[in-house]
Amino acid sequence: MAPTGRARLERVPYTQSRARAMGPVPGTDEVLFLPLGGCSRIGMNMTLYGHAGKWLIVDAGVAFLGDEAPGIDAVMADPSFVEERIADVVGMVVTHAHEDHIGAIQHLWPRLDCPIYATPFAAHVIRERQKEAGTARQTRIRTFAVGEELVLGPFRIETIAMTHSIPEPVALAIRTHAGTVLHTGDWKFDPDPLVGRTPDIDALRRLGDEGVMAMVCDSTNAMVEGSTGSEACARDGLIEAFRGRRGAIAITCFASNVARMKAVAEAAAANDRKVVLAGRSLLRMEQAARTCGYLDGVAPFLSLDEAAALPRRNLVLMCTGSQGEERAALSRIARGEHRSLRLWHGDTVIFSARAIPGNEEAVNAIRHLLEGRGVEVVTPGDAKVHVSGHPAREDLKRMYGLVRPRIAVPVHGTLAHLEAHARLARDCGVERAVVPEDGDLVRMAAVGTRVVGHVEPKRLAFDGQTILPWALPAAEADPVNSDSRRAAA
Repeated sequence: MAPTGRARLERVPYTQSRARAMGPVPGTDEVLFLPLGGCSRIGMNMTLYGHAGKWLIVDAGVAFLGDEAPGIDAVMADPSFVEERIADVVGMVVTHAHEDHIGAIQHLWPRLDCPIYATPFAAHVIRERQKEAGTARQTRIRTFAVGEELVLGPFRIETIAMTHSIPEPVALAIRTHAGTVLHTGDWKFDPDPLVGRTPDIDALRRLGDEGVMAMVCDSTNAMVEGSTGSEACARDGLIEAFRGRRGAIAITCFASNVARMKAVAEAAAANDRKVVLAGRSLLRMEQAARTCGYLDGVAPFLSLDEAAALPRRNLVLMCTGSQGEERAALSRIARGEHRSLRLWHGDTVIFSARAIPGNEEAVNAIRHLLEGRGVEVVTPGDAKVHVSGHPAREDLKRMYGLVRPRIAVPVHGTLAHLEAHARLARDCGVERAVVPEDGDLVRMAAVGTRVVGHVEPKRLAFDGQTILPWALPAAEADPVNSDSRRAAA
């Protein structure tokens, strides 16, 4: 469950632990699953798999807490458990390039001194982050093609093409002597994703035919009925939303959604408009997408100077700030503080993203500022201008029908998300569903699957300059009994 209190931020430099490793040594007849993040809130995803004395890391992301932790930019898992076992770590495999899956890497190296395996797009994004942090020379990033197999110590990993709101997401079929675990990463079934490959349904079905011991699966939309729409649907909705508008159009979405960037370009072209990008993260993602070939055929976007010379009826501003971030381009435009972009009466702002839980107040504040200037605001509740990147309940049912795991392990969500997912999995015929919390050590095996221990999930915060210890005050910590979280029905 996401913490509800404000964070206590200890303003002292963080010093890494060098204590001798104690605790579990994974055997050859089991796979140990340990989420250091991703099972108490949405974000901060970092997972360990242990087998035959070795450990595999999957992802290392951050969470953005906003008003929960004023004064800090991001929170991430403390890697002490991994650091104490670094000699037995075979590497980190990255499922995709979202910040909640890779955002901690630039902060945690060189403490996590192991190879990083990523697709070309994710590798490009990670390298650029490392350059900004000054740690690029300390990392060993090795690229793999989507669909390629990796052999890392006792883990044989098949990478399976999926679709999500970013290029090159992969699921990981982790094969061991104890059985196969499918780690889905973030995903949805999209037959027309606009960029990249469609999901490899045949590989998922084949995996199910071979037999899957456990599936560790995305729970973000486990309480949402129906199926998630295609990016092509969002593009068509944007074309319609642009039609007939006379002033400038500003649109905001997650910067990493390259398919949405392409959809905006196509919607603009269909309505005799041109696009300018506003915001550093959008510009960085455009550069990564063009380098990797995902915007081939999309004309170069306008510069800010070129945009200033264009009639407003022909202009689309694609801005950062879909979550109401104070320093994002849309927020600065709404406050009248942007150095070269303005919105006024007769213009339109389209939110092509839903507010992440906890960000509603910040988004509404920006909306009120815009409406006070006479700007019309369009949200996903008003028009079909957004689709999610995560599976809804019908998509989860389809996935369970393809993979047919014996054990379901819901991840990527709050307790409510995980429990809703677990109930659905049992309805799909899964033998057992384990609902973990961050720090639970779960033994997965032919017999005896259960929670066998707990590692205190410590956190680190980044305040823009320094890595610091971070914790909730004891009186404000999550009051839910841990045993109820682990009750794997």
